[in-house]
Amino acid sequence: MPLARSLSFTSLSGLEEWDEEFDREDAVLFEIAWEVANKVGGIYTVIQTKARLTCEEWGENYFLVGPYMESSVRTQVELIEPCNATLRRTIDKMNSSGCKVYFGRWLIEGSPYVILLDVGFTAWSLDRWKSELWENCGIGVPWFDREANDAVLFGFLTAWLLGEFAAQCDEPPHIVAHFHEWLAGLGLVLCRQRQLPVATIFTTHATLLGRYLCAGNVDFYNNLAEFNVDKEAGDRQIYHRYCLERAAARCAHVFTTVSQITAIEAEHLLKRKPDIVTPNGLNVKKFSAMHEFQNLHAQSKARIQEFVRGHFYGHLDFNLDKTVFLFIAGRYEFSNKGADIFLEALARLNYLLRVNHSDVTVIAFFIMPARTNNFNVETLKGQAVRKQLWDTAQTVKERFGKKLYESLLVGQLPDVSKMLDKEDFTMMKRAIFATQRQCLPPVCSHNMLEDSSDPILNCIRRIGLFNTAQDRVKVIFHPEFLSSTSPLLPMDYEEFVRGCHLGVFPSYYEPWGYTPAECTVMGIPSVSTNLSGFGCFMEEHIADPSAYGIYILDRRFRGVDESCNQLTSFLFQFCQQSRRQRIIQRNRTERLSDLLDWRYLGRYYVSARHMALAKAFPDKFIYEPQEPTSATGFRYPRPASVPPSPAHSLHSSPHHSEAEDEEEPYDEDLEAEKDRVNIRQPFNMPNRNKNQTVGLPEKN
Repeated sequence: MPLARSLSFTSLSGLEEWDEEFDREDAVLFEIAWEVANKVGGIYTVIQTKARLTCEEWGENYFLVGPYMESSVRTQVELIEPCNATLRRTIDKMNSSGCKVYFGRWLIEGSPYVILLDVGFTAWSLDRWKSELWENCGIGVPWFDREANDAVLFGFLTAWLLGEFAAQCDEPPHIVAHFHEWLAGLGLVLCRQRQLPVATIFTTHATLLGRYLCAGNVDFYNNLAEFNVDKEAGDRQIYHRYCLERAAARCAHVFTTVSQITAIEAEHLLKRKPDIVTPNGLNVKKFSAMHEFQNLHAQSKARIQEFVRGHFYGHLDFNLDKTVFLFIAGRYEFSNKGADIFLEALARLNYLLRVNHSDVTVIAFFIMPARTNNFNVETLKGQAVRKQLWDTAQTVKERFGKKLYESLLVGQLPDVSKMLDKEDFTMMKRAIFATQRQCLPPVCSHNMLEDSSDPILNCIRRIGLFNTAQDRVKVIFHPEFLSSTSPLLPMDYEEFVRGCHLGVFPSYYEPWGYTPAECTVMGIPSVSTNLSGFGCFMEEHIADPSAYGIYILDRRFRGVDESCNQLTSFLFQFCQQSRRQRIIQRNRTERLSDLLDWRYLGRYYVSARHMALAKAFPDKFIYEPQEPTSATGFRYPRPASVPPSPAHSLHSSPHHSEAEDEEEPYDEDLEAEKDRVNIRQPFNMPNRNKNQTVGLPEKN
């Protein structure tokens, strides 16, 4: 099935500028998600990073609604009294009726207001609300599904909040309620069932059934039209969840998804075509000088190299200056996230590097949380040995320096043979003996609880990548999220990404893909696929993505073996790049960050809210969407200077010298200026307070 363009907006040039204004004094926006001030998954990043832009648009009339999680509230939320009189009366009424509702400011950029609902405190109402759900909507929720039970409680509390707020308003309000994912979707269904004066939007970031089907090794995208969705959901014991998600999608005034690929999926599985595609963005912070982010890369890379020195002690027979760091990160979904194809490609890359006698070494990190006991003793020992060697070197250096200083003070050149005494040699020999190792460097940094059945470890055993001296590709599986307080690899995720050379995300199921987007913003090249929202978005807006360090792997129209060969080719080409070529490519990659800024992508959400207001309150608001136009005005052309990789280079050998690189023309400022004229200036939301308004397009 071809990836046909949606009738909704799919490119940055498909949205017009809004010049006319309308009175939004009586319009209020509630954004509801389980991930508000509650870090669970990628939706947390969406809500958190988008908050500043939405606050600028809606000012005091913007409220986030989420569950009350005490551990998160203590560190992320400042509890205060509501400033809005109507909302204060609403919360007081709910609290006096047996609820616990908290109000405060979320301590993130924009400091948005948050309303937190304590679902546990109202658990006594669960059976009554389940009965009401069955009687009014025909959806039954089993008692053993705790997550679905939380969704029921959260949904009824959200509908209660919106209904009470509407009742407390002195004049008929214009409320916009934006619901994210199925966990929050029941509140939308109840709003429509109770006929509340609320304009509703539902965004699915990934369909439930799609995620389950892809995890089951199904040829998903080529059989979307063939699935019996009710049977498939029932077979996987998620029919009640599927019904909640489908009901929310069908009942919403406006239905959105995060990418074109997910829009096609939602049309077949949820039986409604999305009205608008709302890609996910990030808050991009640009450096005043181009070289600043390159300096950060060098600093972070040095810290990763220190970890590698310890991890491979006794087997450090490769040159770290000619070592390339690759990584994959995310939820531990072995097939969905593409860890299976990445490992297979690494095995083939290892063969290619060996037969071509390459002096490049590749170290591939797998950052995927799994169940562990603790750190691997051998891994911890490696870091201890590295530190001991460093301390020994520092001690000898201080002694050497003192003797050198004293010799120079008396006006004599030092006798090098006398600078180090027997004690110094003894210390150094003991340090060298301490680096002797009887085993290979571990492929896993932790002790796994299910070592024998772990998919990554079993695949490593099958392909034979055991970090031997002959292997040009080394593997390190770190089954825990990165933290600056870790005794093993004390780095935050952002620092780690900056220090790597390439992010590899060959996902089979990736509705958007924040990991490659974060790489792009930090100037790190990445591999994505034409089955991920990010990959499709970049293909649409860049004439030659690989020239800008975005390698798009074809997993839709090629078989697994062909896709694996293509990924191997990408990795091998990347390993052939000179240091200067990698620097140029990072500069180009970082320039793409403008495409992922909420200042651009936030306009999709603005359009969705305008459309919902027009549908819910047609006597007050008018909205006529335009047909999408060509994305030509936003397409980055292929750079005409230095080839970013040997695949496009005139050199026939990967061993050409740095001197040859210097002769190739490259002007960073000129190239950046050409890119700037291919993209509009960011869409700036006007700052507003209670007495300011913003515009809604009215087309005649």
